[in-house]
Amino acid sequence: MMRQAIAGGDDWVKTHAVSHPTTSKGETPVMSTIDATEAQRELWVRVRARIKTAVGADVFTSWFAALELEEILDDVVHLSAPTRFLCSWVQSNYLDLLLETFRQDLDEVARIQVTLRVNGQARPRLTQPASEPAAPASDTAPALHAAPQPAAAPRLIRDNTASRGDALSGSAIDPRMTFDSFVAGEANEMAFGVARQIANAAANNSVTFNPVYIHSTVGLGKSHLLNAIAHAVQSADASKNIVYLTADHFMYHFITAVQRQSALGFKEWLRRVDLLLIDDMQFLQGKSATEFGHTLGTLLTGAKQVVVAGDAPPRDLEMLDDRVRSRLSGGLVVPISGFDLDLRRAIVQRRADQCSARFGMHFPAPVIDYIARAVISHGRDLDGAVNRLVAANQLTGELITVPLAEKTLGDLIRSHEARRVRIEDILKMVSRHYKVPRNELLSARRSRDVVRPRQIAMFLAKALTSRSLPEIGRRFGGRDHTTVLHSVRKVEQMIKDDVELAQEIELLKRMLEE
Repeated sequence: MMRQAIAGGDDWVKTHAVSHPTTSKGETPVMSTIDATEAQRELWVRVRARIKTAVGADVFTSWFAALELEEILDDVVHLSAPTRFLCSWVQSNYLDLLLETFRQDLDEVARIQVTLRVNGQARPRLTQPASEPAAPASDTAPALHAAPQPAAAPRLIRDNTASRGDALSGSAIDPRMTFDSFVAGEANEMAFGVARQIANAAANNSVTFNPVYIHSTVGLGKSHLLNAIAHAVQSADASKNIVYLTADHFMYHFITAVQRQSALGFKEWLRRVDLLLIDDMQFLQGKSATEFGHTLGTLLTGAKQVVVAGDAPPRDLEMLDDRVRSRLSGGLVVPISGFDLDLRRAIVQRRADQCSARFGMHFPAPVIDYIARAVISHGRDLDGAVNRLVAANQLTGELITVPLAEKTLGDLIRSHEARRVRIEDILKMVSRHYKVPRNELLSARRSRDVVRPRQIAMFLAKALTSRSLPEIGRRFGGRDHTTVLHSVRKVEQMIKDDVELAQEIELLKRMLEE
């Protein structure tokens, strides 16, 4: 459990500890939750001050000033941001900095989670003490089990029959992510068509393809399609029991249910759904992955629709057992490829039209063409490019022109000039180069012929990807972040001592970036 190092020490922990049931031996479990107290706010002030000193006032204002600390649960720090672009940017560029800064006070923090604040509110708090009654709902802090909201603009899609004490709800959905706002093209046309067909069938109490698995690299529209399916079905039939969960939320609910000795209620809740949507499948780990396999089998047997999204095909989801991977592969697997120029231009044009209607500003065709050609990574960066130009226009009064775009989007373009390297690419390259099977790199084997290539692969993952240390550890067979850090430092030292090894690793880098 996390060692709480917040000001106040042991007295603070005793004062704010969450009440837990005793174990079978009469021992009380160690506190695993930090509530939103004055001590937590003081911690966040210290973290923000250190980050501002480290990155400078301009960078801090751009990327950190709008972040808020929601809670610290077990070894995860939950932050929230007001825009999806800011969430994506912080997750891609600053997770390691945030992690190291928090560890100066809480050295057991293993992960930073950044979520979107919808309508000014972050994800629902799930830290109600088990021994206390749930607090009543309010406008500023909605209770987890508040009465269902009108279907016209739902913040959460949830099981309406869940009892007040089960602590069950879906992940927050984005009201902007509908089929109408989705821009379809050659790269995502099949996924778009399948998603609409699923929504129509689910609204009419039928099942077409089941399960459906949508996969692509980050930012190509998987989450948008899952949100759109949920919106469409809910709008067609508000009585449908729809649950949209990120893998993080699925794991959180399962672990919480086990801690509160209500795992059976959690399983029954999931098995009552009409439509289950699971996002970011690649992050599902441990016993939660096993529970997902049981739930998937039950729902498919009962002809309930399941839609899953992840960043890799089912066969590459190493955390799932063969039976679950086979079930996912046996349904409909739909890839989304990288966007071509025409689709990027269509996305930028749609976002520009929306900004023009909202703010009355004009995006000239050359600017739209420049963004589409220069920002080649993914849809979120295209959205972010348009948002930056809108902000620049409003703050400086400059007309939106190609020179303004070149000046405003310079770092966004430079950051994606090199090929985006995935951890899966690194595993394949290292496996082939050192003639070590991929599954051995992910295994627990400690022989020298496996350990050294594994350490090099972890070093390359840290150097060439934006993944945090905990994320890299999960992709390497569920290892702890400290193992990854040790491997990175070990290889850094070997590079200094061995010129031949340094040249070999540099060659691997060039091959991965080509």
